[in-house]
Amino acid sequence: MSKIINVLDGGFGGQLSRHVGVKIDGDPLWTARFLATNPTAVYDTHMDFLRAGADIIETNTYQASIPGFMKYLNMSSTESLNLLLTAVHLAKKAANDYSQEKGLCPESKPKVVGSCGPYGAYLHDISEYTGAYGKTMSRKELYDWHRPRFKALLDAGVDLLAFETIPCVEEAEALLDLLKEFSEARAWLSFSCRDDCHISDGSVFKEVALRCYHTLPSQIVAVGVNCVDPKYVTPLLQSINPSLEKKQIPLVVYPNRGDCFTIGEQAVASDDLLNLPISDWLDLGVRYLGGCCKIFAEDIKTIRSEVNQWLCSQGKNYTI
Repeated sequence: MSKIINVLDGGFGGQLSRHVGVKIDGDPLWTARFLATNPTAVYDTHMDFLRAGADIIETNTYQASIPGFMKYLNMSSTESLNLLLTAVHLAKKAANDYSQEKGLCPESKPKVVGSCGPYGAYLHDISEYTGAYGKTMSRKELYDWHRPRFKALLDAGVDLLAFETIPCVEEAEALLDLLKEFSEARAWLSFSCRDDCHISDGSVFKEVALRCYHTLPSQIVAVGVNCVDPKYVTPLLQSINPSLEKKQIPLVVYPNRGDCFTIGEQAVASDDLLNLPISDWLDLGVRYLGGCCKIFAEDIKTIRSEVNQWLCSQGKNYTI
């Protein structure tokens, strides 16, 4: 990525709900069902975030998988694979259309990142916030489940992969091993965390994140956290980059809205203004910054503005 700071999109489910007018949370496919039932709404959601100032949008594939589509949409494996390709097509179309709308040069065109949620999201039992399955699944089982989605997203031309809301050491290590099979691919790795020190399975965030980054630095562009309460973010980041003077590991952060967030609760707009210590996070080495659950397009607009202010205060151009 050529940007000094990349602003990401926000919580896809909450923003999508504005277009479809129905309850999304609670569905075993979550937003991915709308790839089949309302692709126009998926496209419109991408456009919302782009118009709010996102440099990067993620494909609507967090809770998408070939087994999931086969089970819950009664699709064949080929049809399920094609639906993953549709997700990339919709995101790329939005990026292209927005670029034309704004008259952007090719270098400024928004990037499309392939969202790869954890196996726990497929289980639909909130285990992406516990990681309990990491102790019972074999490495091969994790490989076999993730590989088809990896390949489909990369073959369809995403710019990057997002390994997100990863709750356990075992899955993080499996993802890194699998990424080695796709030597030209790059990804960020972000964890779900239970507090300001530990990822969801109880492992120490600092130890796991540093080990993962140093295992594959040529392919992992950043490590960090997502769908975590903002109050935990600063200490988590400081554990990775404790000194502002030392060379920093690139970080990725996209928190949820905080105390108002309840797992399984339908995302609705909050009257509370988004109040994140964005400049502090950028000082700590965050290079990919956006939002997760209950972070809407108007919040991404706020983040965009604060990132621009920080860049100006640093005397840096927007691109390098």
